[in-house]
Amino acid sequence: MKIFETRTYSVSDFVEWRDGKTLELSPKFQRRSVWKRKAKSYLIDTVLRGRPMPKIIIEQELRGSKNIRVVVDGQQRLRTILEFIDDGFKVSRAHNKEYANLKFSDLPKSVRDDFYTYNVGVDVIYSLPYVDLLDIFTRINSYTVSLNNQEKLNAKFVGYFKTHSYELGHRYAEFWSNAKILRDDQIARMAEAELASDLLIALLDRIQTSKSIPNFYRDFEDKSEGLDAAAKSFDRIMSLIGDVYSDKELAGTSWRRLPLFYSLFTVLGHKLINGIPFRSTV
Repeated sequence: MKIFETRTYSVSDFVEWRDGKTLELSPKFQRRSVWKRKAKSYLIDTVLRGRPMPKIIIEQELRGSKNIRVVVDGQQRLRTILEFIDDGFKVSRAHNKEYANLKFSDLPKSVRDDFYTYNVGVDVIYSLPYVDLLDIFTRINSYTVSLNNQEKLNAKFVGYFKTHSYELGHRYAEFWSNAKILRDDQIARMAEAELASDLLIALLDRIQTSKSIPNFYRDFEDKSEGLDAAAKSFDRIMSLIGDVYSDKELAGTSWRRLPLFYSLFTVLGHKLINGIPFRSTV
């Protein structure tokens, strides 16, 4: 038996409920706000770019003459959005260069208006006993698969190195898939981000094992020195590879093997861009 329905609300709806004291963000089974500033900025960038975010789950119950909305899942996201609207923090340059270091009130009016009208998907449940709410929250947090190393990095870091690596990975994921360097099921588990991270490290420092990847996520969480230049070199190398082989042609060569593709990329970087010193920790 279905006990919920799916609706869409705008950010302005949540602001109105908060201001009217009809939004309850902290039921007993929810954690208090634990997100760090970088994680908050990353979510705000999602809204500013009009990208979707996971659905919120709320319980709606009548208390006296008022409909009270209790957040069952998604309070961290809602707290972040409301805090930003209250000028609680600024957008990080790591996530959005156009609006870097701006608070909500500093944004152009058209951008603020778009922010207020951003749509949030919501599953609404009605007046359930506490035990049933707790059961729903438990089930939501049970349907997970153990994270691989790259997914753990994605969950832990939201800084400059992650932003550059994921942008590059997304840019070339289709090429790598068509070239059979990566399988689609691997890309579904963020293999394109891992490969981009590994190649970006070679441009930043030197050829080394993939075990060093977490160090760069940590070391470049709050600094960006050299990343823009390395990303431009990355694009140039990929363009050179594309001039020689289309993705489908590359799939018919030995270069589609991941270790050999890494070698091809780094040799071109060394010979043509002079961006990779052949000092290896391997």
